[in-house]
Amino acid sequence: MAGGAICAPCLAQPPRHDGIAAGTIYNDTARKLVLAFKHGRRIALAPMLARLIIARLPPMEGEWLVMPVPLHRWRLWHRGFNQAALIAGEIARSTGAELLVNGLERRKRTPALGGLGRQARMRTLHGAIAVDSRRRARIRGSQVLLVDDVLTSGATSDACVAALKRGGATRVVVACFARVLENEGGWGERRALAAPES
Repeated sequence: MAGGAICAPCLAQPPRHDGIAAGTIYNDTARKLVLAFKHGRRIALAPMLARLIIARLPPMEGEWLVMPVPLHRWRLWHRGFNQAALIAGEIARSTGAELLVNGLERRKRTPALGGLGRQARMRTLHGAIAVDSRRRARIRGSQVLLVDDVLTSGATSDACVAALKRGGATRVVVACFARVLENEGGWGERRALAAPES
């Protein structure tokens, strides 16, 4: 959602989030950038990806927390970094908002989501993401900008938003570098299959 516009899927099934700010659509160019950033370890791309997101953000009035979508600790150790956290850090620095890297935790190790449809992703993520109990007091009553690199089906961000709202967040806006668009056959299945998972 940008500039007050609401997409057709959101009208049909109102989301938990309070808007989406995407730097670009998920296309071949965006895919190459994401693969280079996340799997090619080109972490120097983070500032550019963040700038593209910032250009699409709604007015951030009042105090905001900038929080990344979490990785499970095993995936974090394997990759060596959380790509969403790197982007979130750049956004926080540019906007002056507070960065809260460990506000959410991925409590169970889930299989790779690439190739799964929306319903399968939602089942896989059920109970996987929760607010870190040590940060619950900070999150209660807050406005949160939830950051990820790619928004595919929305299942991961939806699980995060649900956890944040249960934890007392009053508003959660999802911010991503690239968003897979809906199409006539569903939520963009063919393009989503090519989207690298978190």
